[in-house]
Amino acid sequence: MKIGLVGLGKMGYALALNMHQKGHQVIGYNRSRDKVDAIKKEGITGAFSLEDLVKQLDKPRVLWMMVPAGDPVEEVLRILAPLLDEGDMIIDGGNSNYKDTLRRAAALEELGISMVDIGTSGGIEGARKGACMMVGGSNDDYHRLESLLQDLCIEDGLAHVGPAGAGHYVKMIHNGIEYGMMQAIGEGFEILKESPFEVDYGKVAQVWRHGSVIRGWLMDLTHKAFVEDPELSSIKGVVHASGEGLWSVQEALELSVPVPVMSASLFTRYRSQQQDTFSGKVVAGLRNQFGGHATVKDES
Repeated sequence: MKIGLVGLGKMGYALALNMHQKGHQVIGYNRSRDKVDAIKKEGITGAFSLEDLVKQLDKPRVLWMMVPAGDPVEEVLRILAPLLDEGDMIIDGGNSNYKDTLRRAAALEELGISMVDIGTSGGIEGARKGACMMVGGSNDDYHRLESLLQDLCIEDGLAHVGPAGAGHYVKMIHNGIEYGMMQAIGEGFEILKESPFEVDYGKVAQVWRHGSVIRGWLMDLTHKAFVEDPELSSIKGVVHASGEGLWSVQEALELSVPVPVMSASLFTRYRSQQQDTFSGKVVAGLRNQFGGHATVKDES
């Protein structure tokens, strides 16, 4: 498939390489020229403006946005929509609020342009080697993309979860769950740190990775973080909240669904920005491992 990719940040760049490796023709665009120059060295065609990107695509066009939620998505759509024709498709592969996605899909539909929202999980490694994707959109739009998405996803890591907006909704809840799981891991290691025993955190994470009830990718990344920095002494326990956890809690409130774990983990992230904790260091280290999220260096 020939596809235009808007946004060559950490996730977009990795996704472009994944598409290219699987034999799809990718044209990559980014606001900063250096990212486009870099992707061209990988054998991928570059575009230096959205107008140039659209001109290089065959009708009906497919454009995939990998830009931050909020104003950046609005700005891209503001420029992009007038350049497109009826039958073209825009994919939002970022972490947009599903309510924004519903509004945008309705506006694009009036122009005859389809919108598909894809919640993407698995971090940078997943985008490069096989992601988990939750897709919202019409049945026809999904079937149009299905072979491409199967190429990009890990086995059994692809699902069409409903109409436009559903992909971002399911990803929002996924990230709310993620908040709680990461917080529990962080708190567990903080108890170990305060215990009367001289515990090797990397060794504990290593054994928990194999055969334990709490084994999984987050524990793999916990082990990796401790291997790289046994005491996590180089970072502060400052954990940023990127939006999805907050949106999950807000949705729960609107639906009168009690979510004590999600809400507590969200509030703990806010607290981490006010005081340093070892559990915060673990969660900050985890976020850096799977998504390349910046950490705050401990200068003390």
